[in-house]
Amino acid sequence: MAFNVPTIDISAYAENRRASDLAVVAAAVDQACTEVGFMQIVGHGISPAVQAGLASALDDFFGLPLDAKKHYRVPNSNRGYSPPKSESLSLSLGVEAANRMNDFFEAYNIGAEARSFPHLNLDERDYGINLWPEVTGFEDRVNRYFDEAQRVARTLTTIFADALGAEREHFEAITDHSIDVLRMNNYALPPGTDISLDGDLTGMGEHTDFGIVTVLWADQVAGLQVLGRDGLWHDVMPADGALLVNLGDLTARITNDRWMSTLHRVKPPVVNGTIRRRRSVAFFHDGNADAVVSTLESLRDLGDGLAYEPITVRDHVAAKLAGSRQGRKNLAAVREAERVLASGGRPA
Repeated sequence: MAFNVPTIDISAYAENRRASDLAVVAAAVDQACTEVGFMQIVGHGISPAVQAGLASALDDFFGLPLDAKKHYRVPNSNRGYSPPKSESLSLSLGVEAANRMNDFFEAYNIGAEARSFPHLNLDERDYGINLWPEVTGFEDRVNRYFDEAQRVARTLTTIFADALGAEREHFEAITDHSIDVLRMNNYALPPGTDISLDGDLTGMGEHTDFGIVTVLWADQVAGLQVLGRDGLWHDVMPADGALLVNLGDLTARITNDRWMSTLHRVKPPVVNGTIRRRRSVAFFHDGNADAVVSTLESLRDLGDGLAYEPITVRDHVAAKLAGSRQGRKNLAAVREAERVLASGGRPA
């Protein structure tokens, strides 16, 4: 089967059309989640102006001197600035990286805070306190996109429930105070950096995403690669006007791997001996910190009758973050590690 990331128009859900229109979209999403674990979505309703505002906010912040950006580091937190080579996402899978902490990208994270849900008694340690850089208009531009991406993610979980034949309340119950994180990535070398373009430089190591669903805005620049069922790495680039969507490990648990939490990575695009800049922004919809995620009853018989053990979102995310940020192998990610080790890392 040829590798293909399908493009799906989800406007029927955004516009609450008739049931037959919704069923067509749900069936297309089910097929994409079963066969690829990635899709491109159009009809998402995020305006070009909001996307342009997000892109300009990235440019304004990442254009600052490195020393200025480092003032916004927040140790032991999924917030603020991460400089190049401070993470190794392959360790979140329980796979040793050839060179630890070698992912060559810089990032800035903001997200939902416990105070975002004043009617609940939540712990800020499960969320994080946003640190906003002193860049004119940055907070407003980023928050506008955050709100829109959150809407799209919630539309997608509604589609997921329909596609799986589950009650819509199933996803609502585990996401009504979700740990949502917006991660802004910049793949570019600081001026004056000396590197060897010998194939060892990693943009972002192979990994699966942590949560339920990821909505990705990205430049139309090569770099993102997805591991297909053929064991090959395939290049993926967003189509005009499209957002890339992929599933996280928690959805693989919910579906007992009927749906795929697909391995992906970023290889820095080298053009004429230099790395071309690439920007991406991932919205991670990870679920409620205190939610217990388990396999749907209707899918427990898949995989030779083996289902994932129930786990709280809090414990799952903590194990993954310890791998990527603290350099510790995630020993709980058995199935994910098996998939990456089975791949020879071969390009398509």
